[in-house]
Amino acid sequence: MTVGEMRPQTGTDTPPDVLDGPFSTRQLLRIDEALRQADQGTGLVFSVYVGGLDEPVREHAERLHRQLAEPDKSVLIAVSPNQRQLEVVTGRHARKRIPDTYARLAALSMVAAFGGGDLAGGIINGLDQLASHAGKG
Repeated sequence: MTVGEMRPQTGTDTPPDVLDGPFSTRQLLRIDEALRQADQGTGLVFSVYVGGLDEPVREHAERLHRQLAEPDKSVLIAVSPNQRQLEVVTGRHARKRIPDTYARLAALSMVAAFGGGDLAGGIINGLDQLASHAGKG
């Protein structure tokens, strides 16, 4: 599970401070709980990336997805609030349980929440919708 903002390192060997991002501690805990429930409820591996995405955005999100420990059974929600971009990437096994149509529906719901200023709530609701569509694994 990944929550937080990944940033390129600027000449240091220290990892980025995950709390130096768009979420409060309470929001991070809620997202972490939503990730845990999605993972446990489906047997898939859900991850969230919040940060800048290089162009083309879809290809960057797919590269991030391939770097996950188990990409075939992983679902990545990649959000770039500053660019107003959202990508949902599903691995080969995960796609069988979450077809693109359902991923798009979850994405539309997330975009609506983001438009209302609720980044954390949109991610949490999106995770819940994706996990519900995936069902038990």
